Amino acid sequence: MASIAAALDDLLNNRDLTVDDAIARHFSDDYRQRTDGTWSDRTGFAEHIAHLRHLVGHADVRVLDEFEHGNAYSDRHEAHITKTDGTTVVQEVYLFGSLAADGRFAEVHELTHMLSGSESDRGIGSARGD
Repeated sequence: MASIAAALDDLLNNRDLTVDDAIARHFSDDYRQRTDGTWSDRTGFAEHIAHLRHLVGHADVRVLDEFEHGNAYSDRHEAHITKTDGTTVVQEVYLFGSLAADGRFAEVHELTHMLSGSESDRGIGSARGD
């Protein structure tokens, strides 16, 4: 079964994997993502994850609901993030996606809702470096 929690753990916490290796493990070659209305292709997604690795010291993803049927995947999870500066952010994420034939994520649509953190962290789900 696909798991966004496992994917996010590799992307944000497993620094033994490069960003590209972590993405290749969980996401198809033609992966695309829409977060809060903004589309990213695989290249844009890699830029986002590379930027997050500079901001995030540790992320704990707590899956609240998860469903997979055929190539459809959905979940509701909370991302409890401790940033490298020691501040924390908690976001609730509603995720709907599709899986490629090999079981990796092909496409993800997600809506985020900040539960705690500073106003400047509201866009962390789609943040990229300068």
